[in-house]
Amino acid sequence: MERRTFLRGAVIGTSAAAFGGTLMPGAVYAAPAQNGPGPYGALGAADANGIQLPQGFSSRVIARSGQKVSGTSYTWHNAPDGGACFADGTGWIYVSNSEINPGGGASAVKFNSSGTVTGAHRVLSNTRQNCAGGATPWNTWLSCEEVSLGYVYETDPWGVNAAVRRDAMGKFKHEAAAADPVRKVIYLTEDESNGCFYRFIPTTWGDLSSGTLQVLVAGTATSGSFSWATVPDPDGSPTVTRDQVSGAKRFNGGEGCHYANDTVWFTTKGDNRVWQVDLTSSTYELAYDDNLVNPGPAPLTGVDNVTGSSSGDLFVAEDGGNMEICIMTPDNIVAPFLRITGQSASEITGPAFSPDGKRLYFSSQRGTTGTSSGGITYEVTGPFRA
Repeated sequence: MERRTFLRGAVIGTSAAAFGGTLMPGAVYAAPAQNGPGPYGALGAADANGIQLPQGFSSRVIARSGQKVSGTSYTWHNAPDGGACFADGTGWIYVSNSEINPGGGASAVKFNSSGTVTGAHRVLSNTRQNCAGGATPWNTWLSCEEVSLGYVYETDPWGVNAAVRRDAMGKFKHEAAAADPVRKVIYLTEDESNGCFYRFIPTTWGDLSSGTLQVLVAGTATSGSFSWATVPDPDGSPTVTRDQVSGAKRFNGGEGCHYANDTVWFTTKGDNRVWQVDLTSSTYELAYDDNLVNPGPAPLTGVDNVTGSSSGDLFVAEDGGNMEICIMTPDNIVAPFLRITGQSASEITGPAFSPDGKRLYFSSQRGTTGTSSGGITYEVTGPFRA
């Protein structure tokens, strides 16, 4: 495989941690990542919350499904999934989807500058199996329905403005979204075993009410060049969007998606891969493949949601595997960052950093019970590298 070098970085700014992409000095990347020692050292013994963390890090429970969020009158939703953080004055908001059907939707928790929970509220209701999604640079949350002919809903993290269904972004089994403010597009993954990778070009950047849906076109190899082709009928009827364009590249179960520095990364759970797309050279290749780890065993399996930090590290959550969030560093190393114990019937969802990059939020979707009513949402704090 051709081993090109890529720049990696992520946003920690005035909005969500998913956008912006400041160029980080020395953040180079050669694919695919290999097993090695992580930058934070080995995992310690499980803490009181059942989480193994490197030295210097600690965890706390933020919310539990079916229970009031501490200090509020709001009951946290079942099956917490994709999430993102948004700056809120000197504090921030963490938004989380609910992957149940029917019902779905999304909720949010508010924090003040010291990290104390100050409120919680609903931002989206009466949708279907809201799995992942993505933040926008204009401070809205795109909540994606992971059902056949599902929609993307644009929501207000503050819960003030009503959510709006964005039909122009296509009807398919939506998973994640990532905004590219340079090219003024939104990238979208599709959770089908023969799914595609899309981009949506709004007619006006900042307004998702109209625009053009396109699909990535490439060969069958795991690396090469690509182009974009317009999907003629984004509503997916009578022909599903992934079957409308000849040569559309197939991906086995699209999951998380993250943009930074002219590169977009996305995961495919069906084959335990992380893909990276160089938007400057219009080329793609594997950032990680569990079958290409040498020496094994592969540290990352069940790849799912993904986010990035200001250091240029990617944090990839597992659906299954060892119930870990693994770190993929710019120097080509993949290693466990944390592990949740005693919850083997769950999955880790919704990793997102606070705007200052000092706190990582995520959920165990089914917690210790293995059911959607057992979800637990956590916060980890510690010496994250800048």
